[in-house]
Amino acid sequence: MSEKNKPVRKRPARKYLFAILDNDTHDYLFAVRSTKHSAVSWIVGMALLICIVTFCLTAFTPLRRIIPGYPSYSTQKEAVENAAMVDSLENRMRIMTLQMTNIQRIIAGQDPLPIDSLLSSGMQESSGKDDMAASNKADSILREKIDSIEKYNLLPSASEPQLEGMLFFPPVKGVVTEPYNPSAGHPFVDIAVQNNSAVCSILDGTVIAAYWNDDTGYCIHIQHSNDLVSIYKHNNKLLKDVGDRVSAGTTISLAGNTGNLSTGPHLHFELWHEGEPIDPSLYINL
Repeated sequence: MSEKNKPVRKRPARKYLFAILDNDTHDYLFAVRSTKHSAVSWIVGMALLICIVTFCLTAFTPLRRIIPGYPSYSTQKEAVENAAMVDSLENRMRIMTLQMTNIQRIIAGQDPLPIDSLLSSGMQESSGKDDMAASNKADSILREKIDSIEKYNLLPSASEPQLEGMLFFPPVKGVVTEPYNPSAGHPFVDIAVQNNSAVCSILDGTVIAAYWNDDTGYCIHIQHSNDLVSIYKHNNKLLKDVGDRVSAGTTISLAGNTGNLSTGPHLHFELWHEGEPIDPSLYINL
């Protein structure tokens, strides 16, 4: 057979030996036999395993907090508290601006604007004189109606508390899903909100209760003047403690979905006067 027709034999894969020997006895302490491809595969596999273990440790364990730039628990808590404080300051500035606007109107001999409607509109300016005239006309009609009803009433009605002169701040920005209906066993208001929305005090007052309840979650009660008590339930977090003094518009908690009776993020709001529940929508623009 000629040299050209001889079959070409493939050379077997070259194997390598990695060993650790005892310097005195020359015994094998550790030995691994492998080809070049197997060694490369083993090294790549170990590198991937190290990467996966490192990722799991940093993503799902407290070790991630040692990474520079990652926010710690205290930093996150301070961020939430600072956001609530900024929201409270913005609300206070809105109230002061509205009060200053009404003082200027009174000095100019004009009627003060209704505070509740200004708060709900986000302090936006009126679109024109026609809107202002329509507002004044509606206010005049309402005044005439009230005057005609109370013309012969020498004493205030015992069933309706006289709270019209008080400035109430909306407790939260949301949508009323369950209105006040004491005849149906619902002497309070449910307001649907986004989770962790700021819940504000409706008036100046003192926190008289701040607690957890299995049915209503985190709850907070505030005592106001004129024998008024406001109650806020199903909160996600309470920002005030018993005995704290709060002002109207101050953030007292973060709305949530806590408690067995809650089916979604909302605020359960109650308003009591002299031990009797009253309709908050009569005095607060919810």
